[in-house]
Amino acid sequence: MKINELKGGVGNVEIEATVVDKQPTRTVVTKYGKQLTVSSATIKDDTGSITLSLWEKDADAIDVGDKIKVTNGYVSEYKGNPQLSAGKYGKIEVIEKGEGGAASGSSEPEGNFGSDSEEF
Repeated sequence: MKINELKGGVGNVEIEATVVDKQPTRTVVTKYGKQLTVSSATIKDDTGSITLSLWEKDADAIDVGDKIKVTNGYVSEYKGNPQLSAGKYGKIEVIEKGEGGAASGSSEPEGNFGSDSEEF
């Protein structure tokens, strides 16, 4: 399935896409009084982009640049825009970590990084 095929009410979505943007994680209180963490990410493939809701552990595990796979997801509408979610029965997995979420390490070039700021 491709992003341009996703419309509100579509279920059993299986899709692979890349995370291109992610909002900061926030805490919300459900109508039942339970506190949950949530974030919104924008994912894209070669046909378009869509907002992906990231709840609880998914909000922390997924970063910009990651290639992800959503299995058994569903599409709802929020303020007239389609929004993808794994929901209670679906799953989001990272199939390839991107540069955005990678910890800094040996892949960075060596050198004095402070010298650039002194030129301003």
